[in-house]
Amino acid sequence: MTTSPTATPGTGERQDLLDALHHHRDLFRFTVRDLSDDAARSRPTVSALSLGGLIKHVTAVEKNWADFVVDGPAPQPDVDWADIDWSNPPEAVRQHQEGFVMLEHETLAGLLAAYDEVAAATDELVRTVDLDARQPLPAAPWFEPGASWSARRVFVHILAETSQHAGHADILRETIDGQKSMG
Repeated sequence: MTTSPTATPGTGERQDLLDALHHHRDLFRFTVRDLSDDAARSRPTVSALSLGGLIKHVTAVEKNWADFVVDGPAPQPDVDWADIDWSNPPEAVRQHQEGFVMLEHETLAGLLAAYDEVAAATDELVRTVDLDARQPLPAAPWFEPGASWSARRVFVHILAETSQHAGHADILRETIDGQKSMG
């Protein structure tokens, strides 16, 4: 495994956040090393997840949360999450589901390049934003009404999302060809 070219030695809270993000991004990227687009698009388990789809999803999640740090909550689709007809979901839900799929025209190299671009922008925010600055969370059933998150909390959440999905990716990759990120 290689160290991210953007990782820089240093100390302090910001550097700790950057080091942790770089480490888990590296683990995540390692799961797709030397894969073809077809392998990255494959769904080797009973889940609908693919490695390319996970890269695409983590990129979108990181970008959305980084945007939240700067701009606050984005407008949310008017979806009644408790009463969705999953055989014919609303367009907003279909778009969300497509965010987990590596489409036929997409390439792994292209998805990784987009991920690197988003990661670099997030890293710059970690270096420069007021970590105590808060934004109100959007109204959603999974957030406490009226709650807000600090930029610091958002970066920890991005780290948790990356780590969780790196674990999913490791299982998928091991299923494809036995490669493991760790162990």
